[in-house]
Amino acid sequence: MALAFLLIAILCLVRLFFIQVVKAEYYRDKGDRQYLRPSTNIFDRGSIFAKKKDGAIFALAGMKTAYLVTINPRILENASSTYTKLSQIIELDEDDFIKHTSDKTDPYEEIASKVEQGKAEAIRKLGIKGVTIYKQKLRSYPFGNSASHVVGLLGYKGDDYLGRYGLERQYEKVLSRKEDVSFANFFVEIFSGIGSSLSGDIAENEGDIITTIEPVVQKFFEGELTKVKAEWQADQVSGLVMDPKTGEIIAMSAWPNFDPGGRQTDLSALTNPLVEGVYELGSIFKPLTMAAGLDSGVVTAKTTYNDKGCITLNKKEICNYDERARGVIPMQEVLSQSLNCGSAFVTEQLGQDRFRQYFEAYGFNEPTGIDLPNEATNLMKNLDSPRIVDYATASFGQGIAVTPISLVRAMASLSNGGYLVTPHIVSEIDYQNKLTQKVESKSGKQILKPETSEEISRMLSLVVDTKMPKVKMENYTIAAKTGTAQMVDSASGKYYEDRYLHSFFGYFPAYDPKFIVFMFIINPKGVRYSSETLTTPFVNTSRFLLNYYQVPPDR
Repeated sequence: MALAFLLIAILCLVRLFFIQVVKAEYYRDKGDRQYLRPSTNIFDRGSIFAKKKDGAIFALAGMKTAYLVTINPRILENASSTYTKLSQIIELDEDDFIKHTSDKTDPYEEIASKVEQGKAEAIRKLGIKGVTIYKQKLRSYPFGNSASHVVGLLGYKGDDYLGRYGLERQYEKVLSRKEDVSFANFFVEIFSGIGSSLSGDIAENEGDIITTIEPVVQKFFEGELTKVKAEWQADQVSGLVMDPKTGEIIAMSAWPNFDPGGRQTDLSALTNPLVEGVYELGSIFKPLTMAAGLDSGVVTAKTTYNDKGCITLNKKEICNYDERARGVIPMQEVLSQSLNCGSAFVTEQLGQDRFRQYFEAYGFNEPTGIDLPNEATNLMKNLDSPRIVDYATASFGQGIAVTPISLVRAMASLSNGGYLVTPHIVSEIDYQNKLTQKVESKSGKQILKPETSEEISRMLSLVVDTKMPKVKMENYTIAAKTGTAQMVDSASGKYYEDRYLHSFFGYFPAYDPKFIVFMFIINPKGVRYSSETLTTPFVNTSRFLLNYYQVPPDR
């Protein structure tokens, strides 16, 4: 009997701890909401945080307190006078207000929501009989449009109000909150959380999430992309900063963006182009082709070929961007001068089967696994073709379309020793049951030899040192490549003559990279080459990151 009483006492103490500590705020709010509509749920939701490099956290999404103004028509004495007094504090429609007061059998009508605390206190001080103020909780996005495609937003799906985009959707089961949790469910939650923690899997308990987004870097990066958009009047501007060794995404931005807490008028802006869009990204693919050639041993940096300016494969002509012949030149010049014919030469040396195998190894035939919803499928059908010309055009990023996030993952393998990473946004989940789940960064399969990674990094660094004087730094090695691709007219299926997609990627320091930066813009006006549009924002971003993180010089 003593053991039984002790067990009951322990259970009661645990339940008391759960009510007074774990769910304290929920029950305080529930006490504030004891009005005549007990069926109304108290809205609550977990928070999404960004973490600065010093460990300080900032809310990207959280809960804020506002107030609900209600009336009781049964006891409200003078509707007209009440309207006059209230309308001096909050915005009200007179006809709508009078309509709410007309049914004297109705004990409860809401006349205003999301009222600020100061205004709510002013209404309370009026002391009007039949007017009551209740606390309500609302979703808050303190950073506004910043990182909106990462955070996402809430919306209705039928009668359910839940995450529809971004992390709000991806982690719906973690962020959502039940109205109440029974005594039995509390223990289920505790022990399931322990089991999940021990197994290393991400549990589906309620909690908050901490992202890999660094808020200072995010703000700076967004500022650079905004300048690009303004200067070149591009239809779309996007980019990200990632740790190429871990896959942690430090900044991610796309324009047009949106305010997660506002009314959405442009539904197309809600789509994250870095994850949900597929594009022909052009010459930025050439380092992947060259790395495949180096890794397989069919070429070296010193291998030469006779560049004729244009070649014909399967009765289709392929030309360099300027159609000019270079004569006998080494592979280094294929990257340094961005030569389509040189990239096609490497593809021929590889052969179709081996070329396809390397591009599959880069992960283009599978999702990256990024923890954001609606990841698009790459369009790689040309690599099932028997025609060598389709492989040649794919070698310089035409005829195949990929998501930017899958390209960045492949590019990261050039810098990190030759292995794939899993790009991810969330670093930690803090559960309400007081357990914490770390999202570990795991190295994927080795797809290139370490010496291949080092050699392609050397070649790309030489591209910067010899062909990109604005990008070159005296004390840091920078590996980078630009891409300019003609855009396809969806109606005719032909390439536009005057519309381009510009891209730029780079990682640094080249032989021990801390960051990989990728940017792309769609249809900039009055300019043809990406070196003209994206060099400055890349330089500004790289200098900022090296300084902000105090990265030691490597030369």
